[in-house]
Amino acid sequence: MSRQEQKNANLCPCGSAKKYELCCGVYISGAEVAPTAEALMRSRYSAYTRNDEAYLRATWDERTCPSERITHDDPTNWLGLEVRKHQQDGDQAIVEFVARYKIAGKAHRLHEVSRFLKYDGKWLYVDGSFPQK
Repeated sequence: MSRQEQKNANLCPCGSAKKYELCCGVYISGAEVAPTAEALMRSRYSAYTRNDEAYLRATWDERTCPSERITHDDPTNWLGLEVRKHQQDGDQAIVEFVARYKIAGKAHRLHEVSRFLKYDGKWLYVDGSFPQK
């Protein structure tokens, strides 16, 4: 592996250009709580890239969290995240994003407007809507 490939391998999947351990890794490890809904959404994307079911459940509002498994066994190649909007109003926020990925060589694109609520000082994912193409 070249130096550039090693450097890129250590970068956070959320696209921040920071090292994983200094970005989403601090939230996923439990060392810190995500300070904003956008930071939580970015860390959830990073958790999806690692199939981290426990973190995804821990950051999902228990009233809307599905009982079935969140991650899946299909090998997913996560290609990137684009945050389009982050809007906060007190303890409520929305984050609009586009996540790109491939499964079995087929490209997919998830465009979502996610709702977040802050409970006891912690942001939680509630649900999302999918804008028309």
